[in-house]
Amino acid sequence: MRQIVLDTETTGLEPSQDHRIIEIGAIEIIDRQLTGNHYHIYLQPDREIDEGALQVHGISNEFLADKPRFPDVVDDFLDFVRGAELVIHNAPFDVGFINHELKRMGAAVERIEDICEIKDSLALARKMHPGQKNSLDALCKRYEVDNSSRTLHGALLDSEILADVYLFMTGGQTALILDAESTNESTNQPEARKAIRADRPALKVIIADEAELAAHQASLERIEKASGNVIQWPKV
Repeated sequence: MRQIVLDTETTGLEPSQDHRIIEIGAIEIIDRQLTGNHYHIYLQPDREIDEGALQVHGISNEFLADKPRFPDVVDDFLDFVRGAELVIHNAPFDVGFINHELKRMGAAVERIEDICEIKDSLALARKMHPGQKNSLDALCKRYEVDNSSRTLHGALLDSEILADVYLFMTGGQTALILDAESTNESTNQPEARKAIRADRPALKVIIADEAELAAHQASLERIEKASGNVIQWPKV
């Protein structure tokens, strides 16, 4: 399964007022593994950035003066996301702006939903943690994701942070990676399962000491807290 975690920065809040996208950041996940493949672009919006938006992302019109326009990069962008599931925090906002840009230029693809599935991580978080704060910063704190490098919002940085948060929210990176010792190099396939000898020596049992038990209990409590107390462990 291919997913793209995506975020945008804009000149303002309303595409209906012809506000524009000025930054796109997207991170690729395949089979729940971060691939390192990403898409990132700054865009010239041909309009002034609202002061409120500037305070959020810190991207100025002067910085964007020599950047490409959306029609210049639309083919590369659509090729990167095509066929993937887009994971977006507060998806209606970003989807609305992307569709505004596509409509504005008369692109062959009129809606990003026509070539991608959309998953709103904010809606998912609200379902998992009803009545709690579910901003990206709040989720970072809940799932102990380090966002200390973020002083201003940026599309690529927010996508990287959201990718980590999303994987924690949905169960962590669960794909198994076979190392060289468990793979047949000539066929690149897992080696055949070996039978266990009936006369094998008994396994040595090592009992956890008090420090290890305390560390284990602390880990369970962190997981329980991160789940919003949805997961509860039997008390022993």
